[in-house]
Amino acid sequence: MRLIFAGTPEFARVALEHLHRAGHEIALVLTQPDRPAGRGMKLQASSVKQYALQHGLTLAQPRSLRLDGKYADDARLAQSAIESTHADAMVVAAYGLILPQWVLDTPGYGCFNIHASLLPRWRGAAPIHRAIEAGDAQTAVTIMQMDAGLDTGDMLMAHTVAIEPTDTTASLQDRLASLGGRLMLLALDKAEAQTLKPVPQSEQDVTYAQKVEKSEAALDWRRPARLIAQKVRAFNPFPGATATLNGEILKVWMAVAPPMATAAGAEPGTILLVDAQGIAVAAMESVVVITELQRPGGKRMNVADFLRGSDVQAGMVFTNHGP
Repeated sequence: MRLIFAGTPEFARVALEHLHRAGHEIALVLTQPDRPAGRGMKLQASSVKQYALQHGLTLAQPRSLRLDGKYADDARLAQSAIESTHADAMVVAAYGLILPQWVLDTPGYGCFNIHASLLPRWRGAAPIHRAIEAGDAQTAVTIMQMDAGLDTGDMLMAHTVAIEPTDTTASLQDRLASLGGRLMLLALDKAEAQTLKPVPQSEQDVTYAQKVEKSEAALDWRRPARLIAQKVRAFNPFPGATATLNGEILKVWMAVAPPMATAAGAEPGTILLVDAQGIAVAAMESVVVITELQRPGGKRMNVADFLRGSDVQAGMVFTNHGP
């Protein structure tokens, strides 16, 4: 098929690579404008832009697609580019811009979205983060026919995936990205053969995956250990859960909640035990064991390495209690 692709992060780049390698003609790639990132806050191209440039694909980075909005000039230029492709379909994966109706109506087969959840659960911007944070046992990739709503279109294909107890957003995203690319190829084959069977989403059990903000990063030791450990895994790699000890804000990258451990009435945030296996911290009637962390400006370390240059001891207290 002749395709338009719209996406921004690594999750989307993997899908674009699947489509490109399979021989589909990528007539146009849309991605978000470059954003400042890193310590120097230099402008950084998205993963999708980097792939497009490496393979000589036509690229556009409009700030908006709304013809009547603040960036209407951008939108009009994008409209000209989109309409001139005469694309069979548009594939969207974690693009980050709302598609107005004129975009949805332009490609012959419409617009298909690769969404990283089993809809209607976790509509919205951060389905992988929120599924892990909530302790879901499984998630999915859903191929959806896009409409004007927020992830409300008919489901075309879906494949479920177990969320492992050690999964982080990074590890789960890697699996779902590859699955999304493969599933999208099947959906395009079915679209061309006119064998897709759209299934309307149920409006029951709808949940929304709100965008993850840095302001959510601080751990609240007054919560159950299981929920704290889930948040740590959900916020790895972005934005990274944080915990404050002796005025120093540490990044907590991995933590577990041993099922039989108890805090024995200790104040939440109190360090109960320190050894090379982990730092045990009191939560609400239970214990969180931190196994990987990072000092400001330092490298991620397992606890054994971290303790070689640290005076962390039992009895110290993490002082932050969440946002």
